[in-house]
Amino acid sequence: MGSGKEEKKKKPFPLAPKKVRKKKEKLKQKRSSSSNGKSTENAKSKSKVKDNQLNDIVRFPTAAQQLKFFHEQYQSTNRVQLSSLELDSFTETCMLELNPDQAQISSALADHMKVAFGTSWKEILCEKELDGKIDPGQPALLVISLSALRSLDLLRELRPLTSECRAAKLFSKHMKIEEQAASLKNRVNIASGTPSRIKKLIDMEALGISRLAVIVLDMKTDTKGYSLLTLPQVRDEFWDLYKNYFHQRVLDGALRICLYDEIPANIMRKKRNKDE
Repeated sequence: MGSGKEEKKKKPFPLAPKKVRKKKEKLKQKRSSSSNGKSTENAKSKSKVKDNQLNDIVRFPTAAQQLKFFHEQYQSTNRVQLSSLELDSFTETCMLELNPDQAQISSALADHMKVAFGTSWKEILCEKELDGKIDPGQPALLVISLSALRSLDLLRELRPLTSECRAAKLFSKHMKIEEQAASLKNRVNIASGTPSRIKKLIDMEALGISRLAVIVLDMKTDTKGYSLLTLPQVRDEFWDLYKNYFHQRVLDGALRICLYDEIPANIMRKKRNKDE
């Protein structure tokens, strides 16, 4: 039997007074609206930065814009000042301007090159038979890229021109230099590769440049934002190749340069801001 005393039921923990609860709710709402405001501001700020970055990119660079960018890169990387004589020789005619009415994407590269080589594009870029005028291993078009994978991407886009005469792959990934030298004993109209391997093949006289009329410098950036002219090691290899084999031909008017894909605008302004 029980003791007669009823056991007291445990009461739940009392709620905070109404005033306190209201205060907490208001504080929560304030914090929520504040964080939403901040996130909206951040989103706007990011959008603004993105818009500015887009404004700082030239999608269809003119010959003058390409020339200016190339000069700046050449002088800043090599720590030299081009002489007035060189600047007079190195004019807009040295640059190949692409048609802005045609989308400047890698899939359009073959069409751009047809226009660049004029009415004789088929004879220069597609014929596969060697004759008395054409020596083996002498491309008319050379595409220089940041990496082997990017070189392959651009070669795929040049397939409309390489179905009869295969393009030469000039990069080190999975390819021995001896095999490449052997393939250059045939007629070559188009070649695509990286600066280091291209230079080695020229040095060993497997690759010739006497027929070379256009070099396409691929400006596509990698996932870290580096391009052919900004990734330190590759950039140095490119300028070594350029100064040894291409610069004089450009000045002589025998070779044109095409900066393909997007290039940054206002590069000098950015550089000054960095220095400050």
